[in-house]
Amino acid sequence: MQKWNMIIDVAECTNCNLCTLAMMDEYVGNAWPGYSAPMPKHGHKWINILQKERGQVPMIDIAYVPTMCNHCDHAPCMVKAGDAVKKREDGIVLIDPEKARGRKDLVEACPYGHIWWNEELQLPQIWPFDAHLLDQGWQQTRGQQSCPTGAMRAVKLEDEDMARLAREQNLEVMKPELGTRPRVYYRNLWRYSKCFIGGTLATEKNGVVDCIEGARVRLVKDGRTVAETTSDNYGDFKFDKLEEGSGSYRVEISVTGGGATSVEADLGASISLGEIRL
Repeated sequence: MQKWNMIIDVAECTNCNLCTLAMMDEYVGNAWPGYSAPMPKHGHKWINILQKERGQVPMIDIAYVPTMCNHCDHAPCMVKAGDAVKKREDGIVLIDPEKARGRKDLVEACPYGHIWWNEELQLPQIWPFDAHLLDQGWQQTRGQQSCPTGAMRAVKLEDEDMARLAREQNLEVMKPELGTRPRVYYRNLWRYSKCFIGGTLATEKNGVVDCIEGARVRLVKDGRTVAETTSDNYGDFKFDKLEEGSGSYRVEISVTGGGATSVEADLGASISLGEIRL
C-alpha cells in the first residue's frame, strides 16, 4: 500500500516561515473532528524551523531545517498511549483528540520533542500531516502549498519505492539511531549536521596582496589524505561534510611553481582558518 512521506530539502529552506504560518492558519481556532482539536495561538510550534550557523567570518553559512512530527512507523508515543494514538494504513500518525485528553505523559514519549501540550484543552497535540485535507483528495500539505522554494514535498509511495528513493537521493532522517523509522526525510541534511574546514589563500608581492587561485589543498588525518580540492578564484577552499568533534587535521597547501605550507586544525564545530599567506 502507498503511504505518505515528507521530503524536505535543507538547501532550499530560507527560513521564510510560510509553512509555519500556513499550518497555523489551518489549525489555530479550527477543530477537525477525528483528526485534531484547535491549536493554541501561542506556545506551540507544530512546524519548528531549526537554525545552525557554521564557521566564522568571513567564511560562514546558515542552514534551516523545518522539523515536525515524524509520523514514525515505530513511534514511541504509540507504545505508551495505547488506543489514544493510532497509525493509519497510509502511514500517518494521529493523536485522538478525545481519547488522549489528560495524557500529558505523552509529551515526554516523543524523543524528537514534537508532541505539544495544550494546557487549555489538557491535550497532547502534533502536526497531523494535514490528514483531513489529504482525505479530501489534496495531494499536498498546506506547508508544501505555501513554500516558495519547493523545499517541502509530500509524496505517497510504496515503502519499497520510498526506500529506493532515499538511497538514490541520499535522503536522511533525524536520529536514525533511535530506530523509530521516521517518515520525514531530509535532502542535504549535512548542511546542518556536518562541519567544514575552510580558509583563504593569499600572497603578497611588491606590497600587493592577491588571492591564490588553483592551489592544491589536501586534508590529512592520521597521516592519510581524506580529501583534496583546489582554491577558487577568490583563493577560498572548503572541506565539508566532516564529522563534528572529529579532532585533529592538517591542511597541506602547495602552489604550482613553488610555495607550500601546512596548517593544523582541531575540529570541534566548523572552522574558518581565515587568510593563509604563502
